[in-house]
Amino acid sequence: MDKNIIKNIKKLNIKVDENVELEKISSYKAGGKARVIAYPNNLKELVGLLKLLKNNDIKFKIIGNCSNLLFSDELYDGVLIKLKDFDKVKFLSQNRVRVGAGFSLIKLSTLCAKRDLTGLEFASGIPGTVGGAVYMNAGAYKSDMGYVVKNVKVLTDQFEVITLTNLELDFHYRDSFLKKHPGYICLEALIQLKKGKKEAILEVMNDRRKRRIESQPLEYPSCGSVFRNPEGDFAGRLIEEAGLKGKKIGGAMVSKKHANFIVNYNHATATDIHELIMLVHDTVLEKYNVDLKCEQEFVNWE
Repeated sequence: MDKNIIKNIKKLNIKVDENVELEKISSYKAGGKARVIAYPNNLKELVGLLKLLKNNDIKFKIIGNCSNLLFSDELYDGVLIKLKDFDKVKFLSQNRVRVGAGFSLIKLSTLCAKRDLTGLEFASGIPGTVGGAVYMNAGAYKSDMGYVVKNVKVLTDQFEVITLTNLELDFHYRDSFLKKHPGYICLEALIQLKKGKKEAILEVMNDRRKRRIESQPLEYPSCGSVFRNPEGDFAGRLIEEAGLKGKKIGGAMVSKKHANFIVNYNHATATDIHELIMLVHDTVLEKYNVDLKCEQEFVNWE
């Protein structure tokens, strides 16, 4: 990427980091380098940045906490755009909250609990941003963002700001309209919750936190569940039945604690992790004729 592009980004008064080691921002603690990470502070800066990149045919990607991304070991010779400053939160009447795309989902679930609002308990252990959670329809415990999002303000690929309703967002299991239309960028979401009791809500959240500690390999870097659960079954059960628990490639390992987690247990490269994901997928397909769908997104592998 031409250095003049970086100079022009800086002229927009947008903060940038150059030549960033992706292991510093990736939940897997693996990956190559990013040529640039840009941090637009507001909508005007974001639009200006996108126009600059598109006019110069520079590749880019919107990122949140990178808790569901596997970057390759190669240089990402483009611009990663982090919306961390899109983080305003406003509690409204009728048990609603308007929240920016860059706000932490875990932090939001705690804030809502403390205000006696129930409905986001499922999100208390999901280490992503609101925007990322809407994009992939993040969920747990038989609930997901589709149950609580009333509408979302987005920036279209034509630089128009529009509002998409819950119905238009077309939420399905780990899927949404935004996932099918990556040119649309989530700016903020309106969350609809219900009145509850803080003590009961926090008790549920604490109980689930204890269960996560007991059942998930939180002591190692990972991006959570690797595969979606196939209908009527569990990916972890299939992987375990296939004898893959503890399987290693380089520094990557199928967790001995939870078979649907792949962990970076010993300085794994992104290639180690990617190859192990593919091995698990292909083994389960061969043994059980189940085509497991990966929840995680591979970035810069083309």
